[in-house]
Amino acid sequence: MRKIIKPCGFHCIKINNLGVTLQNQVILENINLHIHCGSLNAIIGKNGAGKSTLIRAILDDIPHTGQIEFKDTKDGKMQKLKIGYVPQSINIEKNTPVSVYDLIASYKGRYPVFFPKTKKMYQKIKEALTIFEAEDLIDKQVCNLSGGELQRVLLSMAIMDKPNLLLLDEPVSGIDRNGMELFYKTMEYLKNHYDLAIILISHDLDYVAEYADHVVLLDTKILKQGSVKEVFASPEFDQVFSTGNKENWMNKEENDD
Repeated sequence: MRKIIKPCGFHCIKINNLGVTLQNQVILENINLHIHCGSLNAIIGKNGAGKSTLIRAILDDIPHTGQIEFKDTKDGKMQKLKIGYVPQSINIEKNTPVSVYDLIASYKGRYPVFFPKTKKMYQKIKEALTIFEAEDLIDKQVCNLSGGELQRVLLSMAIMDKPNLLLLDEPVSGIDRNGMELFYKTMEYLKNHYDLAIILISHDLDYVAEYADHVVLLDTKILKQGSVKEVFASPEFDQVFSTGNKENWMNKEENDD
């Protein structure tokens, strides 16, 4: 059965009137989202709809208008939002002698990879990798990792600082079906064990239908948002996607209710 979304716990994240214009071209406009902790929020849309631009704007990598608010409902005070991020891919040249430990330690500790290993950092990294059953990869060269292994390493990096928001930009691109199943089961684990919200960009509508709590259909503006059923049954969805598999998606949602 589909997990019922819990009421927003310790915090919620609001994106208010976000817009992005690059070289006089409007990429995003009037984006308003209310993201609850403990939820998987899938961003879907055709190529060029602005999905990755939205992620970059949330990361503050590109100029944008509007506000992103993080509210701690325990005391009502505004606090700095901690974000974890897993990109679609990273460029690792073949035969690069960088281990998983080196990669994560240099990112988290801001030290060059040639610095000696420390027991404290080694243990911290191994604990993070254990969450995703990747502890055996700690001494493996990054260039020799499979797509699924690299995905688990990047997820481990992303949650080490216990973020409030986890951003995933098509992280399962090129992963086989077994890897996809493991990924989405991992997302369920994160929702159940960490006080965070997840925003996932995905083209895999079957998996979105099965696992997403909230769906946002994007094409410069938000065309439709809501539950899987609300979005997939909408005329806006019909306009963007072929509806050949729509009956299957809707049946899956009905069976999960």
